[in-house]
Amino acid sequence: MSKVFLKKGKDESVKRFHPWIFSGAIFKMDGNPEEGDLVEIYNSDGDYVGCGHYQNATIAVRVLSFDRSALKSDFWFKSLEAAFTKREHLGLTSGDRTNCYRLVHGEGDNLPGLIIDYYNGRAVIQCHSTGMYRNRADICQSLKKLYGDSLISVYDKSAQTIPGRERDSHSDGYLFGTPGDGEVSENGISFIVNWEVGQKTGFFLDQRENREMVKRYSKGKRVLNLFCYTGGFSLYALSGGASLVHSVDSSKKALEMLDSNLKLNVDSNLISADSLHKSYCTDAIEFLRSVEQNSYDLMIVDPPAFAKHRDALRTALRAYQRLNAQAISKISSGGIIFTYSCSQAVDKISFAQAIFSAAAQTGRRVSIIGRLTQPADHPVNIYHPEGEYLKGLILYVE
Repeated sequence: MSKVFLKKGKDESVKRFHPWIFSGAIFKMDGNPEEGDLVEIYNSDGDYVGCGHYQNATIAVRVLSFDRSALKSDFWFKSLEAAFTKREHLGLTSGDRTNCYRLVHGEGDNLPGLIIDYYNGRAVIQCHSTGMYRNRADICQSLKKLYGDSLISVYDKSAQTIPGRERDSHSDGYLFGTPGDGEVSENGISFIVNWEVGQKTGFFLDQRENREMVKRYSKGKRVLNLFCYTGGFSLYALSGGASLVHSVDSSKKALEMLDSNLKLNVDSNLISADSLHKSYCTDAIEFLRSVEQNSYDLMIVDPPAFAKHRDALRTALRAYQRLNAQAISKISSGGIIFTYSCSQAVDKISFAQAIFSAAAQTGRRVSIIGRLTQPADHPVNIYHPEGEYLKGLILYVE
């Protein structure tokens, strides 16, 4: 196994259990590690400080363990078992009303580079590092051992997330089980999840609690859901008694899935009538610009990540400002806006400042009545604050 030696003083973050070793912190390497290899990490005095996956990138090593436990044969099962136990304590693994959750959230579960979402018996893996990608078989076997006969399939959806040459040669596919969509329940509302063609792993599990909050505010409201995808917020608003819900997305396929989800819940009497809903397949920002003032009492503004890297931060903040200025200016008096950023490069202070600038631009009186984030099955490692990627504000506009 290759060894990585850190420059003097560059082991401070490792001592604080931060799971990333940056390339600039490396003094020398003993050996010639390839992408994805497991390497040992030593400080400048030659003391062992951890081991992790090597990557020829700015983040050179993603630390799996600060001792030698990652070298043991039962490492993958023990790690997944610990993640499952965490969700078990959260009441997510045996609930009747919710049977989908995130099992592994990268650094938040001490498995940097790995995402696993669980959809009512079907697990979807997404690898964000070569090291995790090369351990897919072990991860799959550990999932089978963890869930037993209740596991229907394991789908690998890493083609768009793994770095380097593996991306060119990899095709998404089943590591175990048979193809098929999954019907899940989230807070008692039903959704059809298609992980093969859907965004990310098929469904945005990180908005579960925020969707429930929208439901609480929706009774009697005219609701606009921008960037609606397959209609999560829309269905919650309808179940909460909204007087009408308009859903906007540029993806025809996403809106077709929204229609299927709507029918599923109407047929099971979870939602009273689909006549209160209408979809618009168009650019959400252009749609918002064309909206007449006072047409909506509640808006959900949940765009895709405007900044995937810090280089795009300034442009992203301007985009958030323009988008939210439109929403604030158009909503009715006494209206409520749920606005979000899922860009990891945008911290919550910068996002709040962008919304402040948007409000000031409109000249309307705006109050923050709630601050939102990701749910507990998307945990933030206390030693890795960068993991807090989802930021949201609830705005009241006078």
